[in-house]
Amino acid sequence: MIEIINPNIIRGRIRHALFDFDGTLSLIREGWQDVMIPQMVAWLLETPEHESEAELSAVVKDYVTRLTGKQTIYQMIQLAEEIRKRGGEPKDPLAYKYLYLDALWQRIQHRVADLKAGRIPPDDMMVPGSRAMLEALRERDVLCYLASGTDEPYVLDEAAALQVTPYFAGIYGAQDDYKAFSKKLLIDRIIAEHALSGPEFVAFGDGYVEIEDTVRVGGIGVGVATNEAERAGIDEWKRTRLIQAGADVIVPDFREHAALVAYLFEP
Repeated sequence: MIEIINPNIIRGRIRHALFDFDGTLSLIREGWQDVMIPQMVAWLLETPEHESEAELSAVVKDYVTRLTGKQTIYQMIQLAEEIRKRGGEPKDPLAYKYLYLDALWQRIQHRVADLKAGRIPPDDMMVPGSRAMLEALRERDVLCYLASGTDEPYVLDEAAALQVTPYFAGIYGAQDDYKAFSKKLLIDRIIAEHALSGPEFVAFGDGYVEIEDTVRVGGIGVGVATNEAERAGIDEWKRTRLIQAGADVIVPDFREHAALVAYLFEP
């Protein structure tokens, strides 16, 4: 299940690794698109010059998917632009973000509560093999970081609920001042602070952004094309987007972590 897209990467030199959170390690927010997309379509249906519901759904799905991995605010900025295009007067994008977060919380709050109460084992809310993958990297003294487009307080809380906080040298998420943080800024900082050459850095993610930003600096991009609902198999939509972003390797999850680590660390 390990698909090598680029067989020419330089292997065996990884020192630092970046992980996306939602959909790459965590399944707490599985189904978030089923909250965001209908909510945005409903707002667009209130505009004076809107298309059909089906046409709007296609428009929204396209930009939501394209911006996955970036901070949530960017999807809301695009929403505001789409409302304006159709003759509407949008709210501040931050207001839309908080309306979405409130709606999402209604969907996932029981998952977080059950994790914290011990009613759900943490690994049941994670992409299969995630903890073993983190353990394998720690055994090789790879310094790991967690970065998410989700707001940082939620990332910190949910990482603690999943009991993965100790694996990371730093955990980073979105800020209300959205220009203060991005995965690109974080990757550039890690590369500069540790004087890394490209193949000494690897990123694991199910979104376009972290893979594109990693490949841009010569790092190794491992696309995690997780089928979040089934917890098994490949999500073909993700796979296609990840390859377009420049992923060097595609995996469905981390079940084959031993083989993946062996491949990445083999000189």
